[in-house]
Amino acid sequence: MTFRWRAVALEEARPGGTVVVIDVLRAFTFEAWAFAHGAARVLAVADADAALRLARDVLPGSLAAGERGGRPLEGFDLGNSPVALDRHDVAGRTLVHRTSAGTPGLVRTAGSSLVIAASFVTAGATAQLLRARGVDDVTFVITGDSLGRDGDEDLACAELIAARAAGDDPDPARFTARVATSDAGRLFGPDGPEWAPEADLHRACEVDRFTVALVASTPEPALPDGGSRAAVGDVVEVRARTLGP
Repeated sequence: MTFRWRAVALEEARPGGTVVVIDVLRAFTFEAWAFAHGAARVLAVADADAALRLARDVLPGSLAAGERGGRPLEGFDLGNSPVALDRHDVAGRTLVHRTSAGTPGLVRTAGSSLVIAASFVTAGATAQLLRARGVDDVTFVITGDSLGRDGDEDLACAELIAARAAGDDPDPARFTARVATSDAGRLFGPDGPEWAPEADLHRACEVDRFTVALVASTPEPALPDGGSRAAVGDVVEVRARTLGP
């Protein structure tokens, strides 16, 4: 099977056939870890105010998680740090997630035949799902290619997933090595800002840490009446799909 793929920047993302939205630092590393910590549901939105309305008014008891420019949002319960999840009890909770690049990528591509949210921690499961579905043509959204950044950490992840989906088995180390040297990755060092712990960088580079693929779609069941598009904007649900060996 010939596997065809292309990479597009966040602003070029549109609904299409099969789309894999990549955010290594840190949205989809965070979501994978949230499910590992027992989160029941993740709802992705693009707007911070809409995220708070959804978490506080439409789905009370939910947790609002997210960032703007990497920094945790005021009034939110959580930021976007996968390591910080170790200090929070999210088991059985719904997380309403808003980030600067990853969640807008999901909203922009909603309506595609298949949308997968991916990072290195779910790279193998993502490639496995593409092969299981017989997918031979994929658009990768490099969400890090936005806000003036090069997005090389996300492009490296896309290249690894594409190689595996095509049946190859390259050494992941040459791909993860590009995370720390990317524009975003250079923030996550020992002298970086408080909101960018170096431990997040290490966690983001744990290739195949989880055997789930994060599949995004319209929320089911539908949101309550207060969750109309006028009230909260576009909402995408992310589900962790466990794959066999």
